[in-house]
Amino acid sequence: MAPDQLLDSLRWRYATKHFDPAREIPGETWDALEKSLVLTPSSFGLQPWKFLVVLDREIRRDLAAASWGQAQVTQASHYVVLTARTEIDSGDIDAWIDRLSEVQGTPLEKFAPLRSVIEAFILPMEREVLSGWNARQVYIALGQFMAAAAVIGVDTCPMEGLDPARYDDILGLEGSGYTTVVACAAGYRADHDKSAKMPKVRFAADRVITRIG
Repeated sequence: MAPDQLLDSLRWRYATKHFDPAREIPGETWDALEKSLVLTPSSFGLQPWKFLVVLDREIRRDLAAASWGQAQVTQASHYVVLTARTEIDSGDIDAWIDRLSEVQGTPLEKFAPLRSVIEAFILPMEREVLSGWNARQVYIALGQFMAAAAVIGVDTCPMEGLDPARYDDILGLEGSGYTTVVACAAGYRADHDKSAKMPKVRFAADRVITRIG
């Protein structure tokens, strides 16, 4: 992809207010978007998240009621709830080290220094601090998902206007070790969505970018 094509895709993207409920994201396209979530980078590679793709329309109606009645929840082809781990313990770290050993074909003992670094950083954290850290990782996934969608011509709308506790209840997350952070609707814009034709408003680059050195 050429640089100008990338920028065109990002300029085309906007927070879609009205989706066309008759248009479904093709399976191959959605598979690529799910893989973009899997490929999201995270600190230490720990991936402290789970992404819930909510297809059940009745559940989505319940989620809409917990989202100030926003229509995107039910109109969009797909709806993803991005959740974060409520805590990370030694077992989670071991699971990641095991996965590293498996995929890279490296003996477990070679990762002992890395395990020690991760444990020294993660395990002393207060639960509230760790919760915030995990949530920030989830926002990396949200950004990657939205950018990937724009590149392949799929509309999205990030959804923070929701009640996380009600989402957790509706989705049965209590006791799962995960909690709702944010959601994202994905599909195709409706023809009558006036927001699609409005110019994108951003500060000039020299206001938000400073080159040092």
